[in-house]
Amino acid sequence: MYDLVIIGGGPAGLTAGIYAARSKMNVVMLEKMMPGGNVSITAEVENYPGTPGISGPELIVNMEKQARDFGLEIKSEEVLSIEVGAGTNGHTIKSDSAEYVTKSILIATGSSPRRLGIDGEEEHIGRGVSYCATCDGAFYREKHVAVVGGGDSAVEEGLFLTKFAKRVTIIHRRDKLRATKIIQEKAMKHPKVDFIWDSVVDAIEGTPTVNNLKVRNLKTEEVSDFPVDGIFIFVGYIPGIEFLPGIIDKDSSGYIITDMLMHTNIPGIFAAGDIIAKKQRQIVTACGDAATAIKSIEHYNEWYYEDEQYL
Repeated sequence: MYDLVIIGGGPAGLTAGIYAARSKMNVVMLEKMMPGGNVSITAEVENYPGTPGISGPELIVNMEKQARDFGLEIKSEEVLSIEVGAGTNGHTIKSDSAEYVTKSILIATGSSPRRLGIDGEEEHIGRGVSYCATCDGAFYREKHVAVVGGGDSAVEEGLFLTKFAKRVTIIHRRDKLRATKIIQEKAMKHPKVDFIWDSVVDAIEGTPTVNNLKVRNLKTEEVSDFPVDGIFIFVGYIPGIEFLPGIIDKDSSGYIITDMLMHTNIPGIFAAGDIIAKKQRQIVTACGDAATAIKSIEHYNEWYYEDEQYL
């Protein structure tokens, strides 16, 4: 019987691991890939306090080492399902390798990039279609690339691509960006960045690699060819909830609904980080969520776990 099983190894999961292990909980983290989540593919983190200019991978390495130094056990396993228990039976987690029984669960699985769902997208992934500028930007030295999206991620990744590409064209469905003002200003002033407004990409073409986009203007409905060497897509994220039981409350986008103390509607199941319904999805907010969650979990395990009336 574990005190806590943490599902997910991004900043929220690792922060929770640090706090839980330091509190001497019997805790294990399950992460289907390497720890880090989206931060591990972020070139530079400028707004995490005390670490100006640190790279995403370096920040995650530091977090993971700190968690392991406190005694956190991290296992590379994919969670397949959660069976909600009652009373002292605990909750049961089934992974692709084992089964775990635990008093409490912290869901910190974050989210993954949303796809456009257009012709040519799937078959060109890895052949000119990318969702990670940090991972693939270096393949486009002196090339022309398109970026789809208008939020912080799209514009920041577009600016990162200017380190390699000779030209970066941002395609956005509206007539102005949604990114924060300081990021917009950087993009607007950059000599390598230009924009296509009020437009969407209808298809991605090329054999075997991307060489053309079908771009449709939403005001005129005119479709035109736009030759490029690659396309980077940043149009939001999908929460990682595939394994969750349907009885856990979620919002219309699939994000888990919690209260201010990170409780879900199921006693003993908590959530933190980018998986929860909230306005800000940043490293610092994920870490704050996790710290709050661990305090709530400690309180739950000590006071309510064996209380049948509460459960």
